[in-house]
Amino acid sequence: MNLKQLDHGQVLSILPDRDPEAHKGNFGKILLLCGSRGYTGAGALAAMGALRAGAGLVYLGVPESIYAIEAVKLTEPVVFPLPETDGKLSAGALPAILERLPGMDAVLLGPGMGCSEGTYSVVKTVLQRFSGPVVLDADGINVLSPHMDIVRERHFPTILTPHAGEYARIGGVIGQDRAASAMGFASENGCVLVLKGHGTIITDGKACYLNPTGNPGMAVGGSGDVLAGIITALLGQGIEPLTAAACGAWLHGAAGDICAREIGQYGMLPGDMLEVLPRLMK
Repeated sequence: MNLKQLDHGQVLSILPDRDPEAHKGNFGKILLLCGSRGYTGAGALAAMGALRAGAGLVYLGVPESIYAIEAVKLTEPVVFPLPETDGKLSAGALPAILERLPGMDAVLLGPGMGCSEGTYSVVKTVLQRFSGPVVLDADGINVLSPHMDIVRERHFPTILTPHAGEYARIGGVIGQDRAASAMGFASENGCVLVLKGHGTIITDGKACYLNPTGNPGMAVGGSGDVLAGIITALLGQGIEPLTAAACGAWLHGAAGDICAREIGQYGMLPGDMLEVLPRLMK
């Protein structure tokens, strides 16, 4: 099997040029549906990951009970409240979400969202109604664990970003050849898979990347939220899904490597990765 690996020069060559005449609408409008009561950091980290990766407009929809917290945390994204049940998005949020979908270039579902009938309804409906690429992370993956047919039936790109536990919940089996197992899963489910861990695997079932960046200091809550935001931003800028996922994983890991060198693996945080990410994209 030919496992591809990106380097910094290749990543920079993939990033789209910035037209001097461009405006914010030219760099991707993305919608993030994240967060629940007690998990306010997830949406904030994903939104800032998206902005640091070049997204022009980031809209973050959160349960109304945490809206005030997110609005204080965030100044650059557009944060808006949505109906909820017990601190999690409810089916009542769908009219407002569906109204925004046609103007979006990419959507992220899942970080900190929680698992409930309402969040399942939101994830299912967006996957079925949005005519564009969707990134499923964390609880966006977990709520679909009994319903992977929804992913298989989509006619638009879907990127799943599970760690090993989430991968097992959706039927993934990591055999002796981790890359081959991931390729089989991606092919069977018609998705791009970002199987996180040491040596993250990124595959659409045909081509396969092994990510060479990253370190154990990144194994901290919130790191995956940043990655999901980065990938969604690259999708929103028009980068092809497999390439966007591979570039996002490389940038995320490389930002973590800078933090490990400058701060140390023990104390580095996802917010530190956000601060250094722009250095890798200039």
